[in-house]
Amino acid sequence: MRRVPLPRLVPFCGIGRSSDHPGPVPGATRERRFFQGARAVRSSIGGHRHRAGVTVIVASLLLSACVGGSGRKPPPRSGKRPVATAPRVEDPRVLRQCLADLGRQGASFQSLPDRVMAGGCSTVGTVKLVKIGIPTANLGAMKCRLAERFVAWTNEALQNASMAWLDSRVAKIESMGTYACRPINNRAGNRLSEHGSANAVDIGGFVLENGRRITVKADWNGPDENARNFLRAVHKAACRRFSVVLGPDANALHHDHLHFDMGRGPYCR
Repeated sequence: MRRVPLPRLVPFCGIGRSSDHPGPVPGATRERRFFQGARAVRSSIGGHRHRAGVTVIVASLLLSACVGGSGRKPPPRSGKRPVATAPRVEDPRVLRQCLADLGRQGASFQSLPDRVMAGGCSTVGTVKLVKIGIPTANLGAMKCRLAERFVAWTNEALQNASMAWLDSRVAKIESMGTYACRPINNRAGNRLSEHGSANAVDIGGFVLENGRRITVKADWNGPDENARNFLRAVHKAACRRFSVVLGPDANALHHDHLHFDMGRGPYCR
């Protein structure tokens, strides 16, 4: 078996809440270097028949960098709390800063009027993303900080991971929605979901520039190792930027999508 020198790979998984860092996420440079290193390993072995074995090594390094020491604990159980809760009040100064941060990310967006609906649902301090560099289907109202973190994730992590593992850029993000007035897991008696305040977004898949479609449902545990590594890489990158990140390993309800929110956390599963 021909030996292939491995470039220095730097773990990128972070600790703590990204919402405390409205600017560039600490460690984003290390994250980019990691993806560049992973891509270098894959390209250096070309079509060699041992390519899969080296990719496994890289994947192991990626996952080992994210296991243990994360400090992330599950949010408290909801118990029998009522669905209805008082809408969070947005500090005008914080909102103005967030809108400025979102603009610096290069996003085009529209500020939406505040609305409070029955059952405690609301869209307060929200925006609608119009253009973020990658066409994204089915995005509705999003709280400003959620939108800003989502744009950062697409700009700083998504394309790097796609090039590193799939040799193609992402041409489209398939969202499964943002605002939805419902309790957690659609279960009566649970507290209001973060979707009920436009503070969460669900991602079901991606379409690449080469025409290939990658979905959480088919590829998280699918036969293609590189597709699996790509989805786990973008999941772990999301854990650096959002308070709560859930995927298929969290529970059966998330078998087909990645859930990102800026609610109570940090929690990454």
